[in-house]
Amino acid sequence: MKDIVVIALLWVLCGCSGVDSHPPILDDGFAKGADVSWLTEMEAEGRRFYSGEGVEMDCFALMKELGMNSIRLRVWVDPVDGWCGKEDFMTKARRASKAGLRLMVNFHYSDSWADPGKQNKPKSWANLDFEGLKGAVTEHTNEILVALRSAGVEPEWIQIGNETSDGMLWDDGKASVDMEQYAELNNAGYDAAKAIFPDASVMIHLNNGYDSGLYRWLLGGMKKYGAKWDAVGVSLYPSHSPYPDGSESLGLCIANMKEIISTYNCDVVVAETGMRCDEPNQAKAFLAELLRQSREIERCMGVFYWEPQSYSWRGYGLGAFDSSGRPTVALDAFRD
Repeated sequence: MKDIVVIALLWVLCGCSGVDSHPPILDDGFAKGADVSWLTEMEAEGRRFYSGEGVEMDCFALMKELGMNSIRLRVWVDPVDGWCGKEDFMTKARRASKAGLRLMVNFHYSDSWADPGKQNKPKSWANLDFEGLKGAVTEHTNEILVALRSAGVEPEWIQIGNETSDGMLWDDGKASVDMEQYAELNNAGYDAAKAIFPDASVMIHLNNGYDSGLYRWLLGGMKKYGAKWDAVGVSLYPSHSPYPDGSESLGLCIANMKEIISTYNCDVVVAETGMRCDEPNQAKAFLAELLRQSREIERCMGVFYWEPQSYSWRGYGLGAFDSSGRPTVALDAFRD
């Protein structure tokens, strides 16, 4: 506390009130981040981003100015339009690294969206047998991470699948059909990731962070078959839960994360969260409380907002920018 007071006093005495009217962001290692995977596609269609004062800024620099220290980026295997494929991913990863932001890699192991409702195999993997599928997971993971290493970018977190609440690469790796095969696919990704970046935290990521029963079923089943992970990522969207006001879903999520830590002796992270963009004050209050309570959990590594830079992009309503391309008050929660 004494150090914080001294830093704040020095900031005032130095007269640092010109361009940036905010005090310096104190980084204690807790990740305050954003998934901005849509960014290059948005830029290609002419979207621009501005500070609260209306100054046009690079989005990565703006995220940092808003108090964030980390970026999450998804990877698709062979997307039809190229967005979130290897080349596009690497472009964003280099930019994030250049801006001094930490990186989370989110492998989907699909050519497009993978989530609890769909875990479609990449087209080029469709006819592989199970051993071939495990080999493809290893090869793809290795290819992306070697590219990062060659570019001098070291990820801090690596997700093996996205919201794999019923496994991945269906039907071979569908957890409700064959939990053992899902565990083997997960381990293929885990081992490949650790071979390139042994110090990275390799994660399993599920949705509905308030639903402890889901996590007990999936993680318990995975552990039975020898699945490996260093951390568990949760998604928490109050508007997608039975508790849309946010307070109850938040309390349940915090309790769930504590249970995961105590049961599996692993770290946790809120890998995705978001609130309605047309309710910025409520969003700020929710985010501030989520950040506060997550930080109080010793083994919670951080909180990531999903695509805050979106302003009505593709009809997505949970961004945190207004129609002029400026951040709403919601993101002020990340400055604290």
